[in-house]
Amino acid sequence: MVDRVMKDDDEWQRMLTPEQYQVAREKGTEAPFSGKYHDFQGHGVYRCICCGQDLFSSDAKYDSGTGWSSFRAPVSEDHVETAMDTNHGMVRTEVRCPRCGAHLGHVFDDGPPPTGRRYCINSAALRFVGEENK
Repeated sequence: MVDRVMKDDDEWQRMLTPEQYQVAREKGTEAPFSGKYHDFQGHGVYRCICCGQDLFSSDAKYDSGTGWSSFRAPVSEDHVETAMDTNHGMVRTEVRCPRCGAHLGHVFDDGPPPTGRRYCINSAALRFVGEENK
């Protein structure tokens, strides 16, 4: 059972930058190749910008060439949740944080082995914590 983090819009707006709020709370996306983690190579864990939930390990990160941070898998299947997204005339699978409902990005079935999945995640929805600070 996940401890849910509940805040109203005013609380989220006070704690997040405008870009983080637009991406994580309003299901926005950052422009390709603009996010601070798309080409980042640090070793550690990527956490939810809203609630701090561990989401992805740097060990699962790879360069998909898409312009967004891409991961083969989350740190644990119960650390992300998915939902159908039919916005913008497409059918995609949205990835969200199960603790706070933050929009993280989307997952696709065109990733590398062993999972074959590509978690395409917005940098604005993440906070990186290096191994030395965990």
